[in-house]
Amino acid sequence: MNRNGRQMGKIGAALALIVLAEILIADGNGAVVGGFAFAWITALLLTRRAIWNDGSARLALIAGAGLAAVLVDDPSFLGWGLFWTAVSLAALLPRHRFDDALAWARRLGWHAMSAVIAPLKDAARLSVVRQRRGLPSSGIRAIGAVVALPLAGGAVFLGLFASANPLIGQAFAQIVLPDPWATTWRTLFGLCVLITIWASLRPSPYTTGPSRFGDRSIGTVFEPGVATLILSLVTFNTIFAVENMLDIAFLWSGAGLPSGVTMADYAHRGAYSLIVTALLAAVFVLLALRPGSAAAARPLVRRLVTVWIVQNLLLVASSALRTLDYVDAYGMTVLRLSALAWMGLVATGLALIGWRLLADRSAAWLINANALAAATVLVTASVIDLGAVAAAWSVRTALAKGRAGPPLDLCYMARLGPSSLVSLATLEQHAREPRLHERLTYLRWKNQTETADAQADWRLWTPRNARRLATVRGMFGTNAPRLRPAPDRRRCDGVILPPPMVDVPTAPPSAPAPQTPAPATPAPKPLTPGAQQ
Repeated sequence: MNRNGRQMGKIGAALALIVLAEILIADGNGAVVGGFAFAWITALLLTRRAIWNDGSARLALIAGAGLAAVLVDDPSFLGWGLFWTAVSLAALLPRHRFDDALAWARRLGWHAMSAVIAPLKDAARLSVVRQRRGLPSSGIRAIGAVVALPLAGGAVFLGLFASANPLIGQAFAQIVLPDPWATTWRTLFGLCVLITIWASLRPSPYTTGPSRFGDRSIGTVFEPGVATLILSLVTFNTIFAVENMLDIAFLWSGAGLPSGVTMADYAHRGAYSLIVTALLAAVFVLLALRPGSAAAARPLVRRLVTVWIVQNLLLVASSALRTLDYVDAYGMTVLRLSALAWMGLVATGLALIGWRLLADRSAAWLINANALAAATVLVTASVIDLGAVAAAWSVRTALAKGRAGPPLDLCYMARLGPSSLVSLATLEQHAREPRLHERLTYLRWKNQTETADAQADWRLWTPRNARRLATVRGMFGTNAPRLRPAPDRRRCDGVILPPPMVDVPTAPPSAPAPQTPAPATPAPKPLTPGAQQ
C-alpha cells in the first residue's frame, strides 16, 4: 500500500472510531468502554505495521489488550488511564527503544500535549502537499467554495416554496431540530475522541527524543561534601531513632499513652506525616549519594545510609501500623486501603534505593524498578474493586466482633453503590435485631434496584455488576421485600425519619371586656333646709 493509501486508511479508521465512540460510550460507561478499547487496538494493528515488527510495541499492545479486558469487566478512570498509557507506548516504541521510565514519562506527557494540535497540523500539511503537486485543494475553504452556492440557493428557494405552499410549510413545521446542548456535547466529545485517536495513529516525531537523564545529571543537581554528608546522616539518624523508639515504646509494645492522648489520635495523627518524612529521606539519598561518587565510596557513609534506610523502613512500618490501628477503631475505607498500598510502595522504593547504593546500580535501573512496582500496584487497583474490598472487610469484622468491633458506617456502605451490594446482602442474612434487619433490607433493596436499572441499559451493563446481581438474587430472589412505610423518607443509613415537628399556633389571650361605668345615683335631698349647709 502506498503512502496515500496508508493515510486514507488512518483517516478512515479515525472516523470509524469516532462513530463507534458516539454510539457506544457517549451516553454510557459500561462494558462498551472495553469494546471501544479493543476496537482501538484493532485499528492500530491494521494501520501501524511498525507495531507488528517491534517486540516491545507488541508487548505493550498485549498489555493494552489485558487492560481492555479489565475495562470490559468494570470500567474506571484508572483502568482507562493505564490502557491509554499502554496504547501510547505501543504507538511510540517503534520509533525509540525503552530506556528508562522517567524519560518515557516525559515522552508520554509530550505525546498527550501534542495530540491537541496534531489533527490540525496534519490537515495543514496535507493541504500544502496537494498544492505543491498541483492537485485541487481539499481543505475547508475549498469545500466551502464548492457547496456555498448550492446550499444558499437551495435554502432561499425552499423558504419561498414553504411560504407559497402550505403542504411544504407543514412538512417543515414537523421537523424537530436536535437539542443544541446535546449537539454541542456530542461535537466536543467527537473532537476529544479524534484528538486521542489520531495521536496514536500518527504520533509526533518530536515525542521520542533522546533522554537527558542519568547518574551524572543527579550529581550535578545536589552533591554535598563528605563531611557535610556524614554530619547530616548522624543528625538524621539520631532524630529518626527518637521517633522510632517512641513508636516501639507506645505503638508496637502496647504500653499506655500519657494522659490526654488517645490511641486513635496517636495512630491517625502521624501516619501521613511519617510517609512524607520517608519520601523526603528517599529523595535526599537519591540526590546526595549516586553510585561512583566520592561520598558513596566511603564505608562510613554507606553504613550510615544503610542504618538510615532501615530506620525509614521502620518508620513506614509504624505508619502502616498506625493506619491499621485506626482501621480497627473506625473501620475500613477506600482511602485507608489506598494509603496502606501507598505505604507498601514507599517501603519498596526505600529498599530499592538501598540496594541500588549497595550494588552500584544505575539511576535508570532504580527508576525502572520503582516504575514497575508502581505499575503493579496501579494495575492491581484497577482489577480489584477497592470499594468492595472495604465493604467486605467491614462486614467480616462486624460479624466476627459484633459490638466490640468498629462502628459499622452504613451511610458509607450505601455511598459505595454496587460495590457494597453483596456485603449488604451478607450482613442482612446474619442480622438478628429486627430494626437493624429492616434497615439493611431497605439499603440492600435500594442498591439492588439501582444496580438492576443501570444493568437494563446496554451502555451501562457490566459483567461484574451482573455477577453481583446474580449472587444477591440467589440469596433473596427478585421480589420486593415488605418494608415499613416511611412517609417522611429515611436517613442514609436506613433509619426512618420521624415526622417533622409542627408548631400549632396558640390563640392569643383574649382582651378583657371593656367595663362600662355604673350610672351615678343622685344624692338624696335633705329633709330640712338646714341640713344642706
